[in-house]
Amino acid sequence: MYIENGIAYAGEKAPMLKVYGIRPMKDYKLWLRFSDGTTKVFDFTQMLDKPAFAPLKNVELFNKVYLDYGVPVWNDGDIDIAPEYLYAN
Repeated sequence: MYIENGIAYAGEKAPMLKVYGIRPMKDYKLWLRFSDGTTKVFDFTQMLDKPAFAPLKNVELFNKVYLDYGVPVWNDGDIDIAPEYLYAN
C-alpha cells in the first residue's frame, strides 16, 4: 500500500519508466533501453499514419531522435512518445 496526495492505493507504486538509451534503426525501428534494464526494438511504422507522427515519414527526421528527460523526442521536442507506450507495445 502507498499514499499519494492523501489517497491510499493498494499494491506497490510502480517506478516511473524512462528510456535511458535509444538508437534509430533501419525501416523505422527504434532500439530502446529502459530504466528497468529491459531492451526492446519498437517498430514505428504502425505509428507513421497517425497525424502526430506523420512528419517522421521523413527518414532523416526520424533518425534525429533524442532523449529529453527519458522521453524519446524529435523536431526540437515538437514530437514525442511516452516510454510506457513503447514498453507495452
